[in-house]
Amino acid sequence: MGKKIIINIGRQLGAGGQEIGRMLAEEFGANYYDRELLNLAAKESGFSEEFFKRNDERKGFLRSFLHLPYGNGVGTTNFYQSNFSQESLFKFQSDAIRKAAEEGSCVFLGRCADYVLRDFSNVVNVFITASLDFRARKVAEKKGISVGQAQKIIEQKERNRAEYYHYYTGKQWGYAASYDLCIDASLLGLQETERIIADFVRKRFGL
Repeated sequence: MGKKIIINIGRQLGAGGQEIGRMLAEEFGANYYDRELLNLAAKESGFSEEFFKRNDERKGFLRSFLHLPYGNGVGTTNFYQSNFSQESLFKFQSDAIRKAAEEGSCVFLGRCADYVLRDFSNVVNVFITASLDFRARKVAEKKGISVGQAQKIIEQKERNRAEYYHYYTGKQWGYAASYDLCIDASLLGLQETERIIADFVRKRFGL
């Protein structure tokens, strides 16, 4: 595809955002960035990938950081000497997002990419939701736990996501006005939801 496009996906846990994101990336010949983006950010910054994994859409992670094992030569002394902060982590990740977006078509999952790329004109911001029952069953199946346990995990992780998103963007996570398209994947299933989003993207950019 000749025209470079960026699709940023916000999603509720268990709503199928990862699967839909990968399908969209394949359909549009775009690079897909989820945890891969964290690897890229770690490589660009030269710091341990563990920094980014622990800060993955969760603000305030530094309170527990000193209890972690250190990798790639990053220890407590280096940590203090570098004045490393959560904002530094976010900056490295944001720089990686912008660099990837400048190089070609991309699908980004989470990581406040919609905010980071707010000045880019070739962007579609999508939020994928689903019923709690749909999401809890999906998470329970994936993790081999009960639906009740899955619901508790969903509540905690989504609270973290909402805090992370608001902390860096000043906006409300999942609020319709922040996105170009909001869609419930539990109504028509993941494949049909992907088709609807893809059609929206094509019409948005006249593809």
